[in-house]
Amino acid sequence: MTESNRKIFIHVFGCRSSICEGEYIAGVLKFHDFEITEDINGEYKAAVIVTCSVTQEADRKCRQAVRRARRVLGDKGVVAVCGCWAQSLDKNSACELGIDILAGSKGKDILPYKLIDMLENDETQHSFLDLRTHDIFSPYESQWEELEISSPVLHSRAFMKIQDGCDHFCTYCVIPFLRGRPVSRPKEKIISEIQRLLDNGTKEIIFTGIHLGLYGRDIDSSLADLISEVSKIKKLKRLRLGSLEPFCLDEKLLNALSECEAFCHHLHLPLQSGSDEILNLMRRGYSAKDFVELCYNARKKISDKIHISSDILVGFPGEKEKDFNATLTVMQDAGLGRVHVFPYSERPGTLAAKIPGKIHHDIKISRTSMAIAFGRELYDKYARNFLGRKVEILIEKNSKGYTRHYVEAVCSDGGSENAILKAKVLRYVNNRLEC
Repeated sequence: MTESNRKIFIHVFGCRSSICEGEYIAGVLKFHDFEITEDINGEYKAAVIVTCSVTQEADRKCRQAVRRARRVLGDKGVVAVCGCWAQSLDKNSACELGIDILAGSKGKDILPYKLIDMLENDETQHSFLDLRTHDIFSPYESQWEELEISSPVLHSRAFMKIQDGCDHFCTYCVIPFLRGRPVSRPKEKIISEIQRLLDNGTKEIIFTGIHLGLYGRDIDSSLADLISEVSKIKKLKRLRLGSLEPFCLDEKLLNALSECEAFCHHLHLPLQSGSDEILNLMRRGYSAKDFVELCYNARKKISDKIHISSDILVGFPGEKEKDFNATLTVMQDAGLGRVHVFPYSERPGTLAAKIPGKIHHDIKISRTSMAIAFGRELYDKYARNFLGRKVEILIEKNSKGYTRHYVEAVCSDGGSENAILKAKVLRYVNNRLEC
């Protein structure tokens, strides 16, 4: 294979766990001297698309990306697809889309090697290869799929998946059906990878998982135990957590986070709704009052300046105007910062799909816009707390990066990628701090 044919397009949809999976695949390909490109319309020999299926819109975007990559490659290139949406595809649909290698929630560990074999042997016209060889709910598939990385390829920060799967089964969510039962990564593997990443120059590590708070349940441990162990690593200066379900933020975990000097003061706690009636229909496992108290406890235990971001799901079946207004009230009472707002998307096979009281599309869009606008106000209010203060910024690209509190910042003095700078905040403009 010539040098001009060693480019591989990689695109990642979805959550931080998907990012981690994409990093692993990119790392293996780079180790074998392939060049990674993120330009879907450019020239490349193969495409790898890590997919998401959290909403219908996510499904649409994944399908669109596969079709576009297939058009760019023509008849001879290799299209490899993995992740949640890929798990749900039947063989006929995959073949119709021009997919050559299909791995779902499992099989990502061998996907890059199968891709390399095809490219090195010039097998660019071949039969369909399905790596989804086992039922994700079988005992065999409850074993951890090891996806080690030595240094991030697609990002400056290192996303490390330490947990996979979910058995909470919120009524609106299809992910437990696609990811399977909860499983935790062995602690010694986590510690080893952290040390290797730090030795290779990584400045920040983000623990991710499909249901991160369940870490350790299957191996007689807990996320709090892991945080306490990791906090002993002297070279670790910046540690973050991905999305954490509110009911997992117990006193033990709060104490562990408060005692971990490397922990960056930011928590992402999905609220989804501020209405107890809707929360019950969603089967979330907490009340609006519980959520506000959790945020209060986090500020009391860790820091009164901790940034608490969240997810909001608007237009759930049965949501009345009073329910939506209750959500806005809880957003304010909880002192949220960055908020991601999603209109409810019906997922076939979930309990929510059978709940009466579907919300009209126009109402969902209107409420989504209102929640996004209010979320911006809350984020602006939080970010302005740093005006005139010195902050620590991890530079990612073009002098831009994030503070320890996960507020976007840009530094006029520049700074190379992966450098940590300390600078005084002069202004807050266009949703970011200017230093």
